[in-house]
Amino acid sequence: MLAMAEKIYFKIGEVASRFDVNPSLIRYWEQEFDFIRPKKSQKGTRLYTRKDMERFEIIYHLVKEKGLTIKGAQDFLKAKRENSGIDKLEVINTLKKTQNLLKEVRKLIDT
Repeated sequence: MLAMAEKIYFKIGEVASRFDVNPSLIRYWEQEFDFIRPKKSQKGTRLYTRKDMERFEIIYHLVKEKGLTIKGAQDFLKAKRENSGIDKLEVINTLKKTQNLLKEVRKLIDT
């Protein structure tokens, strides 16, 4: 199976599994946050990009980790978007991923 970094598109089940939530929650977030617009196959299967995955990470962080309501997360993102803050959130997510990768490398080196 391809690693997440190698894949171009992700099905809804893969997205749900990545965040340990039900696919119905992914569909709900898709409806509530207008910046997530997956492509659909001819059969209607949702196909999410890496960019969509990064955006789901932001939503997950705001709603599940910080405890914001959907409305609170929408307001926060709207304010950030107006101030170009969404780019900063994506940079923070990238830095978090890099930090985790470096920690894993350190563990491999130390063993």
